[in-house]
Amino acid sequence: MAKNGAKGSGRVGAVKGRSQFKAPNGNWVKRDTSTGKFMDQKTSSSKPFKGVTKE
Repeated sequence: MAKNGAKGSGRVGAVKGRSQFKAPNGNWVKRDTSTGKFMDQKTSSSKPFKGVTKE
């Protein structure tokens, strides 16, 4: 029978290469720091993205 591997430590610290800010409409927007392009917008929750540095 298949088994899951050992538990890892997971991510430590912030995600690299990304940042986030709160847009004027109240949504959190994730941005790629190297290109400056917007990656994602969080509309369903008022909480910011997990592990992403705030600007």
